[in-house]
Amino acid sequence: MMPNAPSTARLKVGFVLLRSFTLLPFAGFVDVLRLAADEGDRSRQIECRWTTMTPDGRSLTASCGTRITPDSGLMPAGGFDYIVVVGGLIHQGPVQDPAVTAYLREAAAAKVPLVGLCTAVFTLIDAGLMRDRQCCVSWYHYQDLIQAFPEVTPVADRLFVVDGPRITCAGGTGAVDLAAWLVDRHLGAAAARKALNILVSDGARPADSPQPMEIGEGTVAVRDPRLRRALTILEHALASPPRASDLARRVGLSRRQLERLFREELNATPSAYARAVRLRHGHWLVTRTGRSVTDIAQECGFADASHFSRHHKAAYGATPQALRTATRPGASVP
Repeated sequence: MMPNAPSTARLKVGFVLLRSFTLLPFAGFVDVLRLAADEGDRSRQIECRWTTMTPDGRSLTASCGTRITPDSGLMPAGGFDYIVVVGGLIHQGPVQDPAVTAYLREAAAAKVPLVGLCTAVFTLIDAGLMRDRQCCVSWYHYQDLIQAFPEVTPVADRLFVVDGPRITCAGGTGAVDLAAWLVDRHLGAAAARKALNILVSDGARPADSPQPMEIGEGTVAVRDPRLRRALTILEHALASPPRASDLARRVGLSRRQLERLFREELNATPSAYARAVRLRHGHWLVTRTGRSVTDIAQECGFADASHFSRHHKAAYGATPQALRTATRPGASVP
């Protein structure tokens, strides 16, 4: 927060940074506020005011190693229109901080809307603040969330979800879109558009815009943690899936042990499952984007567009070209 920031700001946001927070969603969100708050890029906190906080008021290191000095420790939530919690790495020890949990509960009791960026949704759920509410999580952390909170059904095919006084965002550049949405609500469309233009953004994507990789009906739950890790590796290596022997080595199994796990829990071989994952993502790209079939085939690890088209037709009953033609507005579906 800048010295002598005016109290007449129409949008007041308090940021709570968690340990190993991700820098991009925080910086992107702040920059939208900064550019909407003043004329040009003068950056005075006139129309918007923001305050960066950590549990103890000390500097905190982001996941990328950059160290951020906050404005203060946790300030009374009633002075803000929104409390935005910025999450980060979740596999490097305990994430939840009792002081933050207590603070967020007090903010909720005071009816201050809470926003969770990136993995901050874990903190909101752990604090008991997402009961009976939809929550958004990045496709990358979808499995992490349902394993940590099996009673929760997260949304992983949207950029952000607004459910009353709880707003959750997948993170990354989606935080820019969410910030623009809030600016639009409080300062108007012109202020949001001006901020995005200076950020060289084509425009704000709506909340229901798809994340770049789907997590949906193809996602499977498995019991064995080694198999679960194998599935994660396959889902993150679409363009060049590892051979079964390499995959087995990476999860600490022999090839025969890995194949037995696949057969027992998924009734498939590793190669068949990998092809299904690649096809599912390719189908998603065909139906959700305008990218060329050649580009999609390359991203999904197929030799060429013809190779991808043959497998796509076998799995979905139509080639990518035929599917796009059939679903084009005004087209007759065979």
